[in-house]
Amino acid sequence: MNKVIDFQVDASKYRHWRVEYDGPVANLIMDVDEAGGLFEGYELKLNSYDLGVDIELNDIVQRMRFEHPEVKVVVMQSGKDKVFCAGANIRMLGSASHSHKVNFCKFTNETRNAYEAAEKESGQKYIAAIKGSCAGGGYELALACNHIMLTNDSASAVGLPEVPLLAVLPGTGGLTRVTDKRKVRRDLADVFCSIEEGVKGKRAKDWRLVDEVIPNSTFDRTVRERALEFAEIIRKSNDAKGIALGPLSRAISENGAFYEFVEVEIDRDGRRATITLKGPDEDAPDSMEELHGQGDQAYILKLCRELEDAILHLRLNEMEIGLWIFKSHGDPKKIIAHEALIHNSDHWLANEVRHYWKRTLKRIDVTSRSLAAFVENGSCFAGILAEILFAVDRTYMMEGEFEGDNRPEASVALTDANFGLYPMGNDLSRLNARFLGEPEMIGRARERAGESLEAEEAEELGLVTMILDDIDWEDEVRIFMEERSSFSPDAMTGMEANLRFAGPETMETRIFGRLTAWQNWIFNRPNAVGKDGALRRYGTGMRGDYNMERV
Repeated sequence: MNKVIDFQVDASKYRHWRVEYDGPVANLIMDVDEAGGLFEGYELKLNSYDLGVDIELNDIVQRMRFEHPEVKVVVMQSGKDKVFCAGANIRMLGSASHSHKVNFCKFTNETRNAYEAAEKESGQKYIAAIKGSCAGGGYELALACNHIMLTNDSASAVGLPEVPLLAVLPGTGGLTRVTDKRKVRRDLADVFCSIEEGVKGKRAKDWRLVDEVIPNSTFDRTVRERALEFAEIIRKSNDAKGIALGPLSRAISENGAFYEFVEVEIDRDGRRATITLKGPDEDAPDSMEELHGQGDQAYILKLCRELEDAILHLRLNEMEIGLWIFKSHGDPKKIIAHEALIHNSDHWLANEVRHYWKRTLKRIDVTSRSLAAFVENGSCFAGILAEILFAVDRTYMMEGEFEGDNRPEASVALTDANFGLYPMGNDLSRLNARFLGEPEMIGRARERAGESLEAEEAEELGLVTMILDDIDWEDEVRIFMEERSSFSPDAMTGMEANLRFAGPETMETRIFGRLTAWQNWIFNRPNAVGKDGALRRYGTGMRGDYNMERV
């Protein structure tokens, strides 16, 4: 195997970030180790980042929610002089494979979305405190914060210079957040994204690129005052006790990845992975206090952590595995009991687990793989796990008894989880997106919530794609898998991404759809990545040699 990119991080061994906790305020300091690149061949100068830097940030954002619920304000700042962050490392981008670049951008987008939503979801407001140059992906780090403060001196500016310098786009949501979130006037945004030097001082505030511009002499004091002001406004308990997120128990090999409740088996010849989710062995805790006492070993949390890690592992380490098959086994009633505890509680931990599941299910939605689910005898696709059936591209379900199979007959069960608790990026439930042209089907499905729905009932309610009996099951699913794995990966990615997100556009769907699709195309173009392209020539003193045809 090639080097395995690991998304599990030991918080005591961060190389690029440090966090200082001070009651309701946490200072998040970016101090990138130049020699700490994930791969060889580049240095992370000027607080530039690669995937390894962002893996640490993702871990910090997660731990902030679960281990430090007392935190109300997070101040993101630089540990370097005269630079906030220079953005994604250009040498890394220039030398990385196309697939790595695209998946890198996807992961950074998901991380930005996670801390951007932390104020609404967890009562943790992120402030960007900018001293020095803040360019490209560095400004995108700031844009995802809920409040941006810029010092007013000759060296401090914000900018998105990707188009003039690199012939690519600000790929971590920059263009979308400038227009949709900051609501920068279109013509001014056009100027801003076309200049190399960025925008400073009063102009940055006048153009809505930042919220405050503060004299350098009072900057640190004002940032501290503002953080405390925001902390005072945010209404949540100051006494919540966090839980530690320990390392996951897992084994990764050529054949897959194996956890306590998740198994990933890889068929390399068939270019597919089978992801099997195991239901709980134990009954649900009696109370949130008991679940809190279980910490990171609580089933409903541990399953989510393992599933997320498996998704990220497959995305970045198994890029030729183009078809993912989701399966499950266990007692559906136990799944429903475990999720009911977090759905019927206002405990801070219940809230965090719900939002964690929401983010993890969204990772499935935007994954550029063909996705299918097999509802087999003995499966436990109920509630939260049933959401996977509506996230994938197709669902096949066993119908009736199968010879020699003594497992309980295949069924699906709906709960409140399936009616809006875990929305997609378009703010619709997966069932709403599924039945966009048949809204009456939502009512029919809701009437059957809590029931064990066998194959004919699930098909009648539109919850599965196809039901198959003992005679047809093996041949039909084999033909489907072989056919899917034979199609062009590029055509599949485009088709699936367009079909998964029916309904309204949001800032999030624009980031993962329109912006990502264009960046994906541009990352393939010689103007950016050819031997004379801008990414290759950056730092040589020569501009890119462009094919000037407009397409």
